[in-house]
Amino acid sequence: MESYQTWLGEGPELAILRMLGLFDRPVVEQTFAVLLKSPVIPGLTESLTDLRPSEWQTILAKLRRAKLLAREDPHSPEQFDTHPLVREFFGEQLRNQQTDAWKECNRRLSHYYRTLAPQLPNSFREMEPLFLAVICSCNAGLYREALNEIYVPRIQRGNVSFAANILGARGALLSVLVHFFEQGRWGSFVQPGIEGHSLTAEDQLFVLTEAGRYLTATRESAPEVRICYERAAALCHLLNRPLDLYVALMGQWRYFSITDTQSATMQLARRVYALAQEQNDPTLLVGACTALAVTLYHFRGDFEAARQYTMQGIELWRSGRVRSLFEEVDSQPVACLCVEGLLQWQFGEIPSCRATIAEAISLAKELNDMHGLAVALSSAARLAYFERSAGEVERLASDLIELSTRHGFAHWPAIGEVFRGWARSASGGTAEGLSWIEDGIEDYRASGSLALMPYLLTLKAEALDLADRTSEALDAIKEAEKVVERSEGREWCAELHRLHGVFLAAIGADQKEIEASFREAIRIAKEQKSVSLEKRAKATYAEYRRQKASGSGGRGFRLPLC
Repeated sequence: MESYQTWLGEGPELAILRMLGLFDRPVVEQTFAVLLKSPVIPGLTESLTDLRPSEWQTILAKLRRAKLLAREDPHSPEQFDTHPLVREFFGEQLRNQQTDAWKECNRRLSHYYRTLAPQLPNSFREMEPLFLAVICSCNAGLYREALNEIYVPRIQRGNVSFAANILGARGALLSVLVHFFEQGRWGSFVQPGIEGHSLTAEDQLFVLTEAGRYLTATRESAPEVRICYERAAALCHLLNRPLDLYVALMGQWRYFSITDTQSATMQLARRVYALAQEQNDPTLLVGACTALAVTLYHFRGDFEAARQYTMQGIELWRSGRVRSLFEEVDSQPVACLCVEGLLQWQFGEIPSCRATIAEAISLAKELNDMHGLAVALSSAARLAYFERSAGEVERLASDLIELSTRHGFAHWPAIGEVFRGWARSASGGTAEGLSWIEDGIEDYRASGSLALMPYLLTLKAEALDLADRTSEALDAIKEAEKVVERSEGREWCAELHRLHGVFLAAIGADQKEIEASFREAIRIAKEQKSVSLEKRAKATYAEYRRQKASGSGGRGFRLPLC
């Protein structure tokens, strides 16, 4: 590139290449012309003003002969482009060596892009110029203008979160929000050095909360989630903003609930609950009840205590005093209903659990809460798995994958893939089903999430057993037990012990070890007061003893499906 620069010399060709570095896509002459209007941009556009059309085409032809510009597209003759490496090299020159010119170019482009979009766009295509306008404003150092004149009123329409909740453009929003931070380091705001254009503390809190919300939805276990919410919490204390502090603490709790241990997650859940009680706010209390219920259910396996909080949360929601908090990733009444539905299954209340999860799905759709809908669909798939309804599991898994892929959600497509694989295995397609399960678990593991790993490994173990690979099924259960030990998540311990006994019996292991596994499964289920898991463990143990009494010695014991 440096040799091209030397060969061309300072002049119109280099100016064009440097300005092409402002764009991440092909540019049309109409857009490029915005940069060439009077007054000139010192040190950049002097040699490009007042050119005749023939002179302009001569310059472009020279760059094309040097292969620094792509060939002219006969279908779009007004459009020109260059290789990404050319764009990057000369664009960085403009940014680093001609900072004032770089900022002026971006200022002009920002105002131009604002005029391309309707005042309130109704589609992603209409909205895209406004995304570019925010990025250009940030590149120009006009951060407050980018946020308060474009992002909030036109992209998100105030507290409606239009681009996220209606258009589902969370990934695009993150690509915009990252420009408020120093070199993409979430939590470290750029200091523009232009008086009156820096973000205020209130603005920074808003941007951190926005970033935390969409990072959670699309990269749930990424460290950036924790960074954004921790910085937001610090600003909340500084500004005395208890409502925003609740959102920041809930964001931290959600991060810890899928990546950390019971002790860290419970500590945050209690902080959220204490804050909600202090504010005496029904909306905050629903979320706090959900946080405690999930923590007690998943980590401690204390189903009775968890239910106290789900019932409190649902009662508050049904009172009609709860408002919607768009600053959260999903609607807490939806999440609370999902936990209650799973608890109802544990307590043997089968008709009720189906109705509760159906209500959660309906409410998520009514609120246009797509992340909450993903949670509800996953919970419905779990219930269908509990009931061994392979067809229903596959249907719900397909819905979950489609929804999550369309909205760019984090680990939900991987979870849907595991469900779909189990359903296919249970329907006889063990090879294909196992392939899907293994791919889903690999993707889930790569996301850094821990919360559902023991459960997903259980589905893998069952599929391996159906494929007559029982030794490998036992290894999957042992791996799940190690994850439980590391994460302290006790929700599924009874079932892990039951399956451990099942697979030990199938390979003809020591009788004492087999019976110890079944008795431990029954003990844990009783301790948790899980009617369904206790019934399942007792039935499996009884079947084992029946086969043993029949003279088979327990060998060849197969997994009961109900």
